Amino acid sequence: MNAPGNAGQSVFARAMGDDFHRLHPMLQRRFSVEPKAGYACVGRGVFSEVRRGAWWTVPFLKFGAFRNILFPERGRNVPFSIENYPYVDSFGRATVTFTRTLELRPGRPRRFDASMVYSARRGTVVDYLGTHQHLATDLDLGVREDGSLHLRTGALRFHEGPVSFTVPRFLTGTADLNEAYDDERQVYTIQLQVRNPVFGFLFGYRGEFACTFPPVAGTGVPDRLRPVREEIRD
Repeated sequence: MNAPGNAGQSVFARAMGDDFHRLHPMLQRRFSVEPKAGYACVGRGVFSEVRRGAWWTVPFLKFGAFRNILFPERGRNVPFSIENYPYVDSFGRATVTFTRTLELRPGRPRRFDASMVYSARRGTVVDYLGTHQHLATDLDLGVREDGSLHLRTGALRFHEGPVSFTVPRFLTGTADLNEAYDDERQVYTIQLQVRNPVFGFLFGYRGEFACTFPPVAGTGVPDRLRPVREEIRD
């Protein structure tokens, strides 16, 4: 059941309703970042594995690299950071950055850029992918018995100028993500895989990270994390 769009709730709390309180308390803290909360969430850790599909998936992944959506490199024990900063976008929407930066090669980081808003019309979190918010997808959010979060992306929508359409499934990937908290080691654990209905497995990673929760004002989001372009269509 979706929660009403009350100000002061995070985009995840609004989308998940009562289920949000079933999350592990440390996941609740992490996903409660919003402009009025007064803090951000900055995580640093290591992906034990970053992998991709077979050779024929490389052109698809290279294309995604232009806008910080996907990339073709692989690696093990890859340092990374994830930065969740809240702000109000130019359309007045409470927004949270989900920027992941991976140090796959010295001096050449790779980034996943995403920004998330709550859409009352769609009744869930809308994830805008990449640097220009050209791509948007709904998030199907669930809670497992151990309090971990399961996230699955829906159909991908393309918005640019007067053009707006749903991208055919065979041209896109569906992401499945699981995030949990390990009480014994006091770290977050994360696993993600992206699959295409034609090509199969495209991309994935697994790893762990620790978080700090620095105080931040509503305008305190670093400019480097903001999208180059914002899109009102969800």
